[in-house]
Amino acid sequence: MFRYRSSAPLHEIAPDEILLDSHNLPQFDRHQFEGRLERPISRLSFVALGALFLGIALLFTGQAFSLQVVRGEELASVAEYNRLRHTPVFAERGVIFDRNGVELAWNESFADAAAFSRRRYIEEPGFAHLLGFVQYPSKDASGFYYHDRFVGRDGVERFYDDVVGGKDGTTIVETNARGEIISQNVFDPPVDGTDLILSVDARIEERLYRSIADLAHSAGFLGGAGVMLDVLNGEVLALVSYPEYDATLLSEGGSEREVERYTNDERTPFLNRAIGGLYIPGSIVKPVIALGALNEGVINPDTKILSTGSISVPNPYDRKLTSVFTDWKAHGWVAMREALAVSSNVYFYEISGGYQEQRGIGIEKLASYMKQFGYGSATGIDLFGEAAGVVPTPAWKEEIFNDPWRIGDTYNTAIGQYGFQITPIQAARVAAAVANDGVLVTPRVSRSVPEKNARIPLDARFFAVVREGMREAIKIGTAQGLNIPSVSVAAKTGTAEVGVTKKRVNSWVIGFFPYESPRYAFAVVMERGPRQNLVGALYVMRELLSWMAVETPEYLAPQPQL
Repeated sequence: MFRYRSSAPLHEIAPDEILLDSHNLPQFDRHQFEGRLERPISRLSFVALGALFLGIALLFTGQAFSLQVVRGEELASVAEYNRLRHTPVFAERGVIFDRNGVELAWNESFADAAAFSRRRYIEEPGFAHLLGFVQYPSKDASGFYYHDRFVGRDGVERFYDDVVGGKDGTTIVETNARGEIISQNVFDPPVDGTDLILSVDARIEERLYRSIADLAHSAGFLGGAGVMLDVLNGEVLALVSYPEYDATLLSEGGSEREVERYTNDERTPFLNRAIGGLYIPGSIVKPVIALGALNEGVINPDTKILSTGSISVPNPYDRKLTSVFTDWKAHGWVAMREALAVSSNVYFYEISGGYQEQRGIGIEKLASYMKQFGYGSATGIDLFGEAAGVVPTPAWKEEIFNDPWRIGDTYNTAIGQYGFQITPIQAARVAAAVANDGVLVTPRVSRSVPEKNARIPLDARFFAVVREGMREAIKIGTAQGLNIPSVSVAAKTGTAEVGVTKKRVNSWVIGFFPYESPRYAFAVVMERGPRQNLVGALYVMRELLSWMAVETPEYLAPQPQL
């Protein structure tokens, strides 16, 4: 039998090869890949790796396209800016003067302040709300300006910021890659601000403020405000609000605690009371009602009305009940001049709302005359923050209270109570209009502002009657405290109850001088004083006029009409 025999040499199989299992494996170095079977890399791995590299390549290509083509011009400009940095050159703000050339706000340079001067303000009190303050440019930690200009934040500094602020310039600074300055040149020179001359007299401004502040401290008033202006052209001689803030502290950036003290002060020192404070006027509105009644023919100047201390109106829903409207005292028979002098409430109740046989002008016409004299609207003074105020009407009551108007509302409005709200600047302008036969001036604190006046179409004879009544108030009436030898004054006082309990009052006085040839009108309000206090706004004005007789007599002497 034939058998196949291999030609390969025979190899003897060792016993340990036969018995090799997991318990007697050779001592392979697995970390060196000994004893491992080698297999080829799969095609899927090659494809995945290729896709990854292709994605990375496309990403870099797209980014390069964006940087060089899409945003190339923009980034080139940024690179140029980093090499050529534009730095502001700050203009000097204009100096602010009073009408006599006294510096009220100016600039002061310091050796360690290379970029801009600091703003400085007159140290005497009374000017903060008038002048305002500024916010300085600010840098970040790297020396770059994130706020790159002066900004007026209140008062004249804000209203006339574009005038006194000027126009900042630009310096181009060339730097190297390490940020070191190579050269710098002024590319656009700055234009300094224009000086500004105000109409105020710094002496009167300071004195009026001190008088208001002193009385507030001694008599317990929350605050106060005062205005004095020219009855012919509207120039403001003084405009003060108490309390006030420290303008330099706010400009320089005081501590958080100091700023918080202003914010939390119940007296609201940030409020410019002279133009933005709204107050119940009380009896200072009576001259306007007198003019309206004369113009409507509901009474003549010599017609007398009896004041027994009150009038009573039957309740329309229950005839057994009556509503009583009181006078502050029984004045007896009074005609218009005396009614203004003694401030008879009953007289003005009757000529406003009517009573028995006496006809009244009614609430609609009453409100119309108030608005003709500027109550209920801004005066247009060249300062921001002016309030308009409120003249109560049936439409106003319906909107606010959803309640119909009643005759008692007319009576209360006639004596400046109820929802009536006015500002001191409005009151001063009304006093000026009474003094100048019905010219409603637009108040202005800058002498560069042109006059802007309006005429109230009432007979000059009516204004003469009201002026005579206000002069009688000085001689025999409620304003006798202003009967001083240095100047002849005409005035009207007012006391307005405030608050639910009526324990606090606003004390008012308005008027003008010299009586023979009126040139200056004024209004002073002392805010929320104790009801039992007998010293108020009249005292402030007496003190001011007595001081002016010595320090600024030129304002008190009779002057020819222009």
